[in-house]
Amino acid sequence: MLLRAIPKSVLASTIHWRNTRLINTIPAYPGHIPLNPFENAFLAVGSAVMSLLDPYRADLIAALGETTAGPALPRLRDIMLASPEGRQILKDRPRISTKTVDMNALAQLPESTLGRTYKTWLERTGVTPDSREPVHYVDDPELAYVMQRYRECHDLYHCICNFSVNVESELAIKYFEFVNLGLPLAAISAIGGPLRLNAKKRSVLFSEYVPWALQYGSTSQCLMKVYWEKRWEQDVEELRKELGIRDSPAKWSKKSMSTVASAAVANSVDPAPSQSSS
Repeated sequence: MLLRAIPKSVLASTIHWRNTRLINTIPAYPGHIPLNPFENAFLAVGSAVMSLLDPYRADLIAALGETTAGPALPRLRDIMLASPEGRQILKDRPRISTKTVDMNALAQLPESTLGRTYKTWLERTGVTPDSREPVHYVDDPELAYVMQRYRECHDLYHCICNFSVNVESELAIKYFEFVNLGLPLAAISAIGGPLRLNAKKRSVLFSEYVPWALQYGSTSQCLMKVYWEKRWEQDVEELRKELGIRDSPAKWSKKSMSTVASAAVANSVDPAPSQSSS
């Protein structure tokens, strides 16, 4: 009962802020909900507490990411501006969803390409790119796009690093993102997330996944600079080498392979081989 009561109170407060603030403040972009510093801090604390109690509340996790981003977003924007590819992303502002990316076309690409690898990853994990929450609480429109871009490219980070979406894999990517991108949300998740693992999985996380994530997250190129949509046809191993990502310790279950095999039959496409399985 407590789990159900608290989220309603938190969301009720957020709705009250929204109705009050929009009377006096013009939103900077569609969906923008302006917050003053006190409101931002209150929402950050509330969403942090509720995210720990209910880690499947994507809306609260999204709110936590936005309200704690602080100087990380301007820094990522500056990194993107320093790169020709990053500047083009900020100019074009591409979005990743089934409305903007031709998934059928990706399925027809050679198995070795990024596009086919990404499509296969989606099938193996049962994930859809349409599940990402829109940004609401970042005031600057350009920085709001940077946040949205990070959010929509998160699955590609899993894909390029060859990690699934179970808890230990998600935490590995959060450690990677923290050292690669510097977003506070990744650090918060990395600290609280291991508590949800049993002893065996926690051992794998800290003995194999975290050392890898810290090493390659710190030495690889900033992934926010990658214009993924223009690289669908690039050989995925060449891209990993270019970015400085290799030797993934991730282990894939046999169940994930049966899922992609079924999807491949339905699409009349041969399933891509697993790089790692258990």
